[in-house]
Amino acid sequence: MLELLFSALITIVPDYLYRHYKQGKRLGHEITIFSVWYELRWGITACVVLAVTLLTVIFYFHPTTSNVTSLFRTVSILSDRPGRVAEVYVTDNEFVLAGEPIFRLDTQRQEAAAETARRRITEIEAATAVASAELAAADGQILSAESQLKQAEDEFRRRQELSERNQNVVTEQELERLRLSVQTLVGSLEAARAQRDALSARLNTLLPAQKASAGAALLQAETEISKSTVYAGTNGTVRQFLLKPGDLVNPILRPAGILVPEGSGRGRFQAGFGQVSAQVLHTGTVLEITCASKPLTIIPMKVVEVQTSIAGGQLRPTDQLIDIQDRARPGTIFTVIEPIYAGHADLVPPGSRCIGVAYSNHDKAIKEGEITGFSAFLSRIVDGMGIANAIVIRAQSLLLPVKVLVFPN
Repeated sequence: MLELLFSALITIVPDYLYRHYKQGKRLGHEITIFSVWYELRWGITACVVLAVTLLTVIFYFHPTTSNVTSLFRTVSILSDRPGRVAEVYVTDNEFVLAGEPIFRLDTQRQEAAAETARRRITEIEAATAVASAELAAADGQILSAESQLKQAEDEFRRRQELSERNQNVVTEQELERLRLSVQTLVGSLEAARAQRDALSARLNTLLPAQKASAGAALLQAETEISKSTVYAGTNGTVRQFLLKPGDLVNPILRPAGILVPEGSGRGRFQAGFGQVSAQVLHTGTVLEITCASKPLTIIPMKVVEVQTSIAGGQLRPTDQLIDIQDRARPGTIFTVIEPIYAGHADLVPPGSRCIGVAYSNHDKAIKEGEITGFSAFLSRIVDGMGIANAIVIRAQSLLLPVKVLVFPN
């Protein structure tokens, strides 16, 4: 409307004044509602062309958007395993500090497994003591077997010497009996040594391995017990948290609640502009926004980041070929904006929906000599045209409460 009024002032109005004062034509006589096009055709045509040109220039170099939001991060409150809630330490909408417990799951099964592992460790320690005693007994059996074998060998050797001196003193049957006795004692000694080696392996290898396995099982059970308590990972406020003791929690089905980190989304907004503004928006571009959550207020902002890729063009391999016409909705130029003056947006709740307008500024390029001559003059005019959008956004700020409260959709 402002652009149309401005265009009419320098096109239709001079045309009418020329025809009225120069040609003597009067409004309502020679110039009527039926002859207005013919009489003012040059002014109307020039007004339309100028208005369209002004609108194009203003909206290109001073883009507007209704997609301004202060996005904030949320943290899902999840347990590592499913289970039944035993204790709840916080309530909904309560502020928690990092490391504070939120709720605890029932741990009867894990505590039983831990107690079983402790009993198993005690059993293995007792078996170790028994194995040590049995090893000492095996050493005694080896000594006894060695003594018996030595005695039998000495007796066999003595009898054999007597037989060699006089065959009538010792019979062959007696020598054979002594020889078999020596062989039997040798076998008994080898069996005693083998039993000792088995006891030594059980004491030094098997029982320590079993104790280590039981210790690992105990550690696993204690870890499961410690994981049963869910702690806050950051400072924040608990939202949508309605857990009660006895409720069943499953991290696959749904979270137990949401934790909104402290300060998340405060003083930082995200805006989406049309793709035609891609060459205008850059880091440092000045904006003004107004939000329904803080009405009648204009907040000066600046662009701190411009996303180099446009959402909607991403490609993910699937089992179907992508048809471009399925993506008819164009993406926007995603920008991150922050207040120019600290604290101006602190009262805007995170998640607020706002409208904004960006302004071109060629002053720096002109001063540095990048834009000179007639181009500099045109750039100054383009920058000055931003006042039209500045007036519009202030009018929208004034009318926004009326539109929301009196004329809701």
